[in-house]
Amino acid sequence: MLRQGDTGDWIGTFLGHKGAVWGATLNKTATKAATAAADFTAKVWDAVTGDELITLAHKHIVKSVDFTQDSNHLLTGGQDKLLRIYDLTKPEADPEQIGGHTSAIKKALWYNNDRQILSAADDKTVRLWDRVSMTEVKTLNFNLSVSSMEYIPDGETLLITYGRTIALYNSSSLELIKSFEAPAPINSASLHPEKDCIVAGGDDFKLYKYDYSTGEELESYKGHFGPVHCVRFSPDGELYASGSEDGTLRLWQTAVGKTYGLWKCVLPEELVSENSDAIYNVSSELKA
Repeated sequence: MLRQGDTGDWIGTFLGHKGAVWGATLNKTATKAATAAADFTAKVWDAVTGDELITLAHKHIVKSVDFTQDSNHLLTGGQDKLLRIYDLTKPEADPEQIGGHTSAIKKALWYNNDRQILSAADDKTVRLWDRVSMTEVKTLNFNLSVSSMEYIPDGETLLITYGRTIALYNSSSLELIKSFEAPAPINSASLHPEKDCIVAGGDDFKLYKYDYSTGEELESYKGHFGPVHCVRFSPDGELYASGSEDGTLRLWQTAVGKTYGLWKCVLPEELVSENSDAIYNVSSELKA
């Protein structure tokens, strides 16, 4: 589904997959969408009309899709352990393939201005690949399978979660900047665009907010009735969205009390004034 970012209002539904959808993304201009599904296909859609444009057949479940900045190429990854690069200007052509992972790929992203590719898999590795030579440049090894990966190009930061750990890496060197532990296994985390804080969600149905600098837990709260599988900040940092096994998507305000989207901020003096007007109107009606 496509929804309005600041209100959650439904815009439209992309109909066509015959299996669970594991991944979805928009291109930079939000004119195209791509989805990855359990029906062994990735699909490209017109995000304005909702029309299906291209179906890309795979040999197994597809988990991840990502557009290049010019929207001309689509990167996919999934259960068959292969990365595929499709030229969307020639959709009938065979894709380029990169092999190396020994287990299913969970997430694959274009990296470093589309000159490189970053992939995370169930083989407990995150691997960096060179786009031109199609060879592996660097490997990060973990003691558990990586559950999520977010790349923030402007902030030169890579955010990775595995087990209860939330880890931040320098995107240029892939050196660890800092990491901290959550009280429960974390499925997803997202960094505020201005590096104010990190939000995370996982198996205990809770959302956690951490101070970026210190790793201190600022707050935690339960709003979902099932494990949280995805958390993401809006580009302006005013909101973050959480998707859960309970079948709901929830929008949360980063700074509670601001007027934004559906949130209407009423200042205390406005509230007093409104109450005074209401009392005056009621008393006037009674006298009449």
